[in-house]
Amino acid sequence: MAIESVRQHFKQFNREQDVMEFEASSATVQEAADTIGVIPARIAKTLSFRGEGEQAILIVAAGDAKIDNKKFRQRFGFKARMLSPEEVLDQTGHAVGGVCPFGLKNELDVYLDESMKRFDTLFPACGSPSSAIELTCDELYTYASAKEWVDICKGWQSESEETEAEKVNSHS
Repeated sequence: MAIESVRQHFKQFNREQDVMEFEASSATVQEAADTIGVIPARIAKTLSFRGEGEQAILIVAAGDAKIDNKKFRQRFGFKARMLSPEEVLDQTGHAVGGVCPFGLKNELDVYLDESMKRFDTLFPACGSPSSAIELTCDELYTYASAKEWVDICKGWQSESEETEAEKVNSHS
């Protein structure tokens, strides 16, 4: 089971006991936020994309962030194409809903998006659709063996600016 490979992964950091398992589903950002009791943005979602060659790349981003295709292409030099659920399972060893950058089946490049840096701690999944662990950004970087921080997401920068823009547009 994928959650066991994640527990095994965390054993090297003496953190396996910190993996939380829930009765309720935490397979989507909203379900995870409701189950854990945090805002959706604090859920660290792991997205799987086709890399160059056969290997996938993983992007971990805040729950309210969306991939900006232009930024993705500028950073990686190829189009952002997500994997199918079957390909995700084959590449990571985790099924959709529990995908995380820990205890991976294959050695994959992991990138962390800047959208997460606004939070002291985040909650990535742990290999099953009803699991998570609370980590700081530094811990997430270390435990995921991340290559680097990237800025490839949109939609999260400033809710107050978006709200102001919506107000202006609604009054025009």
